[in-house]
Amino acid sequence: MKTIITAVLLTVFAGLAGAADLESYQLIDRLLTLPGPGAPEVFEDAVIFTASSSFRRVGVAFAYEDFSRVYWFRQLLIPQDPLGVPIPPGKKAPDPYKDSGLLFYVHQIPKELNELEYRLVINGLWTVDPVNPQTRRDNVSGLAWSVLSLPPRDPMPDPLNGPPESLSFSFKGPPGETVTVAGNFNGWDPFMYELKESPAGIYTLNLPLPPGKYQYIFFHRGERYLDPYNPHRVYSRDGKAVSEIVIP
Repeated sequence: MKTIITAVLLTVFAGLAGAADLESYQLIDRLLTLPGPGAPEVFEDAVIFTASSSFRRVGVAFAYEDFSRVYWFRQLLIPQDPLGVPIPPGKKAPDPYKDSGLLFYVHQIPKELNELEYRLVINGLWTVDPVNPQTRRDNVSGLAWSVLSLPPRDPMPDPLNGPPESLSFSFKGPPGETVTVAGNFNGWDPFMYELKESPAGIYTLNLPLPPGKYQYIFFHRGERYLDPYNPHRVYSRDGKAVSEIVIP
């Protein structure tokens, strides 16, 4: 069932411009284990916003964008269990998903910020975040907004930071597992190149390659994952998204 929920989350985020990448295994796992709505949570290089699904609509806007754009929360849907049960003749098929009670939005943290100032839109009304006591008020406009302090962040891995004419692949996941990478450099073989784990939960591989344009994807537990450290994406011939990078 977890695989199905992951697919639902990826489908939801496919249409969310400005949203954080959901290709991080740990981020997906955290979304699936949220106990309920609460204060914003900093997770890796993103912030998870949550609200009760009893609200008709919830959005968030940020001071660094002059509150000019609203990012709308989405409902976290969980597949009904069991799926695939035969429907008796004349009976209406049940909804395959149920409400988790949670609305959520995951926002990528801009690298230059050490705090995130934001306002919520709840059922059409602008407001501070009711579960975040840290607020700030503008003396000129009188508007108040919520403030979230951001912890220092480690430098993000860069696929081009390795030796010249090579790609340095990085993947973060549970310890003691198998992670591989495939791309147009090996005929998309998902078994040829396995990343090595060191330290626990951090998988890396440096692959010498000549200058050129490369598309690739990670494989973990039978699932495909884009590179969360590479924002450049294209679609392969079979219509699936893959990471792309150019070795100069």
